[in-house]
Amino acid sequence: MSETKTDTPKKLFIKTYGCQMNVYDSERMAESLEGYEQTDNAEDADMILLNTCHIREKAAEKVYSELGRMKPLKDLKPDLKIGVAGCVAQAEGEEIMRRQPAVDLVVGPQSYHRLPEMEERVRSGKTALDTDFPEEDKFAHLKGRGTKARRAPAAFLTVQEGCDKFCAFCVVPYTRGAEVSRPADRVIREAQELVERGVREVTLLGQNVNAYHGGMTLAQLVRALAKVDGLERIRYTTSHPNDMDDDLIAAHADTDKLMPYLHLPVQSGSDRILKRMNRSHTAESYLRLIERIREARPDIMMSGDFIVGFPEETEADFQATMDLVEEVNYGYAYSFKYSTRPGTPAASRAQVDPAEADERLQRLQTLITRQQRAIQESMVGRDLSVLVEKAGRKEGQMLGKSEYLHAVHIDAANAQIGDVVPVRITRAMTNSLTAEQI
Repeated sequence: MSETKTDTPKKLFIKTYGCQMNVYDSERMAESLEGYEQTDNAEDADMILLNTCHIREKAAEKVYSELGRMKPLKDLKPDLKIGVAGCVAQAEGEEIMRRQPAVDLVVGPQSYHRLPEMEERVRSGKTALDTDFPEEDKFAHLKGRGTKARRAPAAFLTVQEGCDKFCAFCVVPYTRGAEVSRPADRVIREAQELVERGVREVTLLGQNVNAYHGGMTLAQLVRALAKVDGLERIRYTTSHPNDMDDDLIAAHADTDKLMPYLHLPVQSGSDRILKRMNRSHTAESYLRLIERIREARPDIMMSGDFIVGFPEETEADFQATMDLVEEVNYGYAYSFKYSTRPGTPAASRAQVDPAEADERLQRLQTLITRQQRAIQESMVGRDLSVLVEKAGRKEGQMLGKSEYLHAVHIDAANAQIGDVVPVRITRAMTNSLTAEQI
């Protein structure tokens, strides 16, 4: 009598580092690996993927440290396969396999459509390495998302990758390659598939998303997506000031589904430092751009990025950054102390004293925090709309995001996940708002 064989799904554990684009990439990698179901527990996994980021200081060393923690799992479970994906994989390549023999698979961010073939190779006892910049479009080789499982009501959607700007501090052009935009019809089709799975808000992603040119401009793409039935909200990130054209500014005024929140990094308020960063804009041109954006959408909330302690930055340069922040009045801002990235032009320049950079960063973050808290306090008493994303910790409480990207707790909520509900803000806390449904 023959034995009946049942196919038990293998388990996949993915740990994602860094930006929203890596979150999107992790989702697509998981979808491409048929026969696997995801697990939140590395100990249960048949395959572990670390989807890495190369932006922060000592990023590669942190990956090697994580791999060292994963190695004992392989000693206990010899059939376990360990892979490294993302930008550290692209930058380190063979070095990863040399330094950590427990790794079976290394794949760069432009090659992960080849992951199923690589997985098949490692299952046969070989290793697999692919850090090419292939000519084919990886997205064209990935299957559509389909209408399988319901998912969270907010999703990331990559529309553009790579960067041609070559800022002096940044490794993205070397790890993600040149700017490439996905065809608009494929982006719209994927958005429709996401809506069929319960998504109500998409954030369009790109290293320079407003340089999108997939058969139409970003403004045209936003307007096309606004016509998708069931898609209630549209956002985009990250933008470069030089690619913020008139039509995209106008889209903030004429497209109701485009949320009044814009992340527009400037990095420094000093023209001398901006030139050394190769940013190709000035503090004044950035401030005038903000004026035009606010004329089009007066209630828009601005977000920015800042690097403190960039090589050769003086106290006067730093004060120029503080002055710019005071003038813009950010709802959110992300600030970092400069860290050298090997291979970038700034890495070989005279470095600012670390203690001085730390002190400047603390002063900047104090200013940013004051602005953020004041804006949050100004929301009390206002009527906003919230996309409900999940249940809150308290009985009858739901948690979601306002149009300004604030986390909002709705008390005594009569709403379901995926609903967009009107609320009145009753209280401002450090990192969130409390509201009542109206």
